[in-house]
Amino acid sequence: MKIALIQTDLIWEDVSKNRQNFDLKIDEIDSEVNLIVLPEMFSTGFTMNASEVAETMHGETIQWMKSKAKEKDAAITGSIIITENGAFYNRMFFVFPSGDFEYYDKRHLFSLGGEDQFYTPGIEKVIVEYLGWKICLQICYDLRFPVFVRNVENYDLILYVANWPKVRTNAWDSLLIARAIENLCYVAGVNRIGLDTNNFEHSGHTQLIDCWGNYIIHPQETAGVFVAELDKNSMLETRGKLNFLGDRDHFEIKI
Repeated sequence: MKIALIQTDLIWEDVSKNRQNFDLKIDEIDSEVNLIVLPEMFSTGFTMNASEVAETMHGETIQWMKSKAKEKDAAITGSIIITENGAFYNRMFFVFPSGDFEYYDKRHLFSLGGEDQFYTPGIEKVIVEYLGWKICLQICYDLRFPVFVRNVENYDLILYVANWPKVRTNAWDSLLIARAIENLCYVAGVNRIGLDTNNFEHSGHTQLIDCWGNYIIHPQETAGVFVAELDKNSMLETRGKLNFLGDRDHFEIKI
């Protein structure tokens, strides 16, 4: 599977301009890719002003994602702010080329930034099946909670989309590698760059890691589209030789 990771600055709470920016970035992808990954809250930045910028499940950004997926004949994923039944969600959509989609609501809300005061947490772990791959959807702060993401489903790839600040870049880099090694899978982390309205700087460090913890795409600090091909057979061969997942603990998560 060929994957494209898009790293860019985000324009604060300007949904239209952010979509236009991602239009340009996606148009840069001249090779055939199967999956395009955008950052967390890619249409607004990491804002707590949910009531002003939230969209519905039939909103323009969802329709835009469907259109881009069809146009590029590739799945597209990233999170946006959704309002539903009087609540707000940091919701990660995985849109298939057909226009069908699945979604994951961020489980671990960033209380240090007040996210838990404005958004409702998800309760379900979501594994998407696409082109023979099992893909686990995760958002930013989820990265700090390995129990929830533990690979009990034998998934092949974790996607972390984020607005992770520069001051904690070392944690971002270290934990992404840890998730790949402990779960014997590929891990992609897609972050934004630039300064937001709250003066938090983001250095990106979008990256792709194999099941050994080695970089396929090294941490990037500039805007761009970064493309790589994943080899599922190689990963499964490693699992067969090592079988570390066979010795994992059995546990129950209480939500």
